[in-house]
Amino acid sequence: MPPLLHIPTSVIELWQALMSLLDSYIIMPTLSEVLSPTRLRLRKRARDVVPHSQRNMHDFLFDVKSTFEAPLSLDSLLAMSTQLQDEFRQKLQSSTECMLPSFSHTLPTGDERGTFLALDVGGTNFRVALVELNGKDSTTSGMWMSKMRSFRIDNAVRSLPGAAFFDWMAEKIQEVLSQSDIQNTAVLSMGLSWSFPIAQTSQKTGTILPMGKGFRASDGLIGKDLSLQLMEACRSKDLNVRVEAIINDSSATLLTRAFADNATRIALILGTGFNASAHLPVNLFSQEKFGSRPETWHEKAENVLVNTELSMFGKTVFPLTKWDEQIKKNHPKPDYQPFEHLIAGRYLGEITRLILLDAIKTAGLFGGEIPGNFSEEHSFDTAIMAAFESDETKHLSTASAAFLAAHPLKWTPSHSELHMIRQICSLVTHRAAAFLATGTHALWYLRTTAEGLNPAKSGRISIGCNGSVIERYPSFKTVCQTYLDDLTTMSGAQPNSVMLEPAVESAIFGAAVAASCED
Repeated sequence: MPPLLHIPTSVIELWQALMSLLDSYIIMPTLSEVLSPTRLRLRKRARDVVPHSQRNMHDFLFDVKSTFEAPLSLDSLLAMSTQLQDEFRQKLQSSTECMLPSFSHTLPTGDERGTFLALDVGGTNFRVALVELNGKDSTTSGMWMSKMRSFRIDNAVRSLPGAAFFDWMAEKIQEVLSQSDIQNTAVLSMGLSWSFPIAQTSQKTGTILPMGKGFRASDGLIGKDLSLQLMEACRSKDLNVRVEAIINDSSATLLTRAFADNATRIALILGTGFNASAHLPVNLFSQEKFGSRPETWHEKAENVLVNTELSMFGKTVFPLTKWDEQIKKNHPKPDYQPFEHLIAGRYLGEITRLILLDAIKTAGLFGGEIPGNFSEEHSFDTAIMAAFESDETKHLSTASAAFLAAHPLKWTPSHSELHMIRQICSLVTHRAAAFLATGTHALWYLRTTAEGLNPAKSGRISIGCNGSVIERYPSFKTVCQTYLDDLTTMSGAQPNSVMLEPAVESAIFGAAVAASCED
């Protein structure tokens, strides 16, 4: 028998060293980059450069990857869902801040028809639209806007005190109606999507609370009826309109999707902020959660549309990284919306900025130089993250241009540095999508069991989705759907039976649908 081939130890060590080098390539600069004039000049420049340790970017990225992926096993996510359900049940009994039952207990059938005036009052724009509902089974589109105008809410408008703000709204409504074919003879039903706190007293009424965000419309009107204030302003303009519904953005999303698909029971809003609504059995709630309501309401209502304020949950559920802890430390209300801090557009960029800042200071990213404006809180926009994750150019040139436009450097980042940023963006958003799926699974399972349904036989459920992150961030909805499929299947549901579906222009369409639904 011939002797076994002997490979010198030195050859094995050389091969292992070569493999290690190749493994590090994607996040280490090439030799030409290291020896470039720009890099050589960098070594001589001390100002604006942060000293860093010997840990390289490969090690740093490995640590970030491990930290962000560790909690994302399906077993871990299911355990988090169970904890969230426990929190839900507690808040369904006593909280005045979340799991808030509205006065809307019916969902649209999809057969609603008519012309409705829809109003959407947000932080930066006031939109007025004439919406046509023609039934989801009509030969034409079931809902469309025959007229829509958007009016900028600038600082001057935000500063309008009390009734003056509602007079401004009525003026804009008059402007839209005067440019339409609507006759002023019949009363036009109006739905209002109101993105500010109110204490709702019926489907169409609610008392005004402090608005915040620089708005003075609540000055002198705290505790007054929102519907009455708007109607008084409209009457002063001889507008033949009537408020039929006041809703928030998450409820509007659910109603919009429910008009098109009667299997809709949950809705998600994920953009700059985060919220969810759900259609839940009334027997989940304590009597005190409903406050003072007519007995006729309780006789009719078997289910109720709920503003969950889901952003407020999860304080002790979701594991935090050191960068999450930094956001919490710097936040004026660190425990107010813990779920939102992990997944909403306002915070995804900030989490990523803190990680990259750490990489600059400890692992030599950008040679230790902090880019312009990068030390400022919330300076790294989530839109730049999207540019990195959607960039299909060979050298990530589109993403590089977007980054440098917002955060100038004295030289162009290397491909390995750009690739590292892209990977970190992906880790942050992937975790966010997984956590959103977990919260959605918790709501789905809560509702399913409360209805006395077996998950395997509960049928298809549609979840309406709206907001810049879940609608437009590259692959976010797809990743979230994948996790949701896995979690619901593990809980006994049929594959692909709980689906995330778009609810486009839901603030407008939802207001119109709400106005069309009977009490």
